[in-house]
Amino acid sequence: MLNDTVMLNFDEDRFRTIQGGAVDLAGPLRDTIADLVDRGAPNLFFLGAGGAGVLMLPAAQLLQRSTTFPVHLVKAAEIMATGHVGLREGSIVVIPSLSGTTSEAIDVLRYSRERGATVIALTGNDSTPVADEADHNFTNFAQDDTSSESFYLQSLLIALAVIDATTDGEKRYDAVVEELERLPELLIEVKRSFEDRARSLAEAFKDVDYHIITGAGSTWAEAWYYGTCILEEMQWIRTRPIHAADFFHGTLELVEPGVSVVVFQGEDAARPLTERVEAFVPKVSDRLTVIDTADFELPGISPEVRALLSPVLLATVLERLSAHLEVLRDHPLTTRRYYRRVTY
Repeated sequence: MLNDTVMLNFDEDRFRTIQGGAVDLAGPLRDTIADLVDRGAPNLFFLGAGGAGVLMLPAAQLLQRSTTFPVHLVKAAEIMATGHVGLREGSIVVIPSLSGTTSEAIDVLRYSRERGATVIALTGNDSTPVADEADHNFTNFAQDDTSSESFYLQSLLIALAVIDATTDGEKRYDAVVEELERLPELLIEVKRSFEDRARSLAEAFKDVDYHIITGAGSTWAEAWYYGTCILEEMQWIRTRPIHAADFFHGTLELVEPGVSVVVFQGEDAARPLTERVEAFVPKVSDRLTVIDTADFELPGISPEVRALLSPVLLATVLERLSAHLEVLRDHPLTTRRYYRRVTY
């Protein structure tokens, strides 16, 4: 039966275009990576600022677990403060920046180029400093509510391209991309299927001022991102993002009756780490929320590719939660105390 649920404050056509635009970069990104690897690139750095940098984590992890090609994910501000011996002539540097104007992104771009690196920029706006000064810029217009999936997909494509260019195993890039081409439409249906639960969760969360949020493997990035960049920055709600592997090394002592624990469950090999948290929390608190990507239908997507898409799925359903939260709390996601007044 066709799901005709109406989604709150959601533009299907805009979302479809943006996520389709991300997947459409598969060819150009693959060609660029292949060329740079052929030219002898010694390594790759993901150097983002803030949340955009965190969204690169699943791609970095995939590469570190799938290839011996050296891959580093470092905070932009930190590498400029401390240096890195690996950042050198020919290094590939990937810098995501939605606005293309973030000060740290501009600074680390220039820092990288001064050291001879080749910079690939992933931007949401062209004709911006990051877009204009990068060696290779890929602009896919997006906005805050659509950028997470877009950046996850673009960085995934870069990771798959590196694997394709540096390993002698089976070349599966084209087959994976063929599956990803179905994703924009599928994500809309995932959102629609989650709408009622998003509304219920927003009702349950609207007066809660503190959440412990956990994930592992590819879902850890979204746990950190949603807690910090959405609930804290955009809703002024206190959170404690904690990796599920570290939950039992301290954070469990903060769990007591009434404390909200939110578990982001993925479909990769790290899933048992979040299942441990899921099993423990109900013994102490009655406020456990589990969002499990295995619950979402993705017809035509293989288990192998599903495992790569856990952060994308979480981002797409959490956007629905955010849409309801901002209405119920009368706090627009664009409202900030300090963001526009702080130079960083």
